[in-house]
Amino acid sequence: MLKITETIAIPFDEIEMETSRSGGPGGQNVNKVASKVQIRWKPALSPSLPEPVRARLLAAVGSRLTKEGELLLVSSRTRDQGKNLEDCREKLRLLILAAVKPPKVRRPTKPTHGSQLRRLESKGKRSEAKKDRSRSDFD
Repeated sequence: MLKITETIAIPFDEIEMETSRSGGPGGQNVNKVASKVQIRWKPALSPSLPEPVRARLLAAVGSRLTKEGELLLVSSRTRDQGKNLEDCREKLRLLILAAVKPPKVRRPTKPTHGSQLRRLESKGKRSEAKKDRSRSDFD
């Protein structure tokens, strides 16, 4: 089980794993060992996620989903397949963890009296500077 919080955990059987040969450092070994890990997970079909968390997650990663609705995460950071698998799982855990917290509600505020005065004062200064640059009548 991939534990996200005390109440949310994803069984590993929901996550598909594929391995392939990785680019990057490794010398001759890179041509022999499948150390790159790719995991696929369908968040829309997962019974492990509560509905509000699923909605926030799908909104956050909507552009990263495949046509089949799978979230695709890849890691080839290290030369070790096991470490790359753990890296992929950690990426998935962090994505879900970000969706667990509901977004903070923005309460609109009014500008303070002092900030309004400073804004008007700076506008006046800019206006005067531009007037000074313009042609004046020499009569």
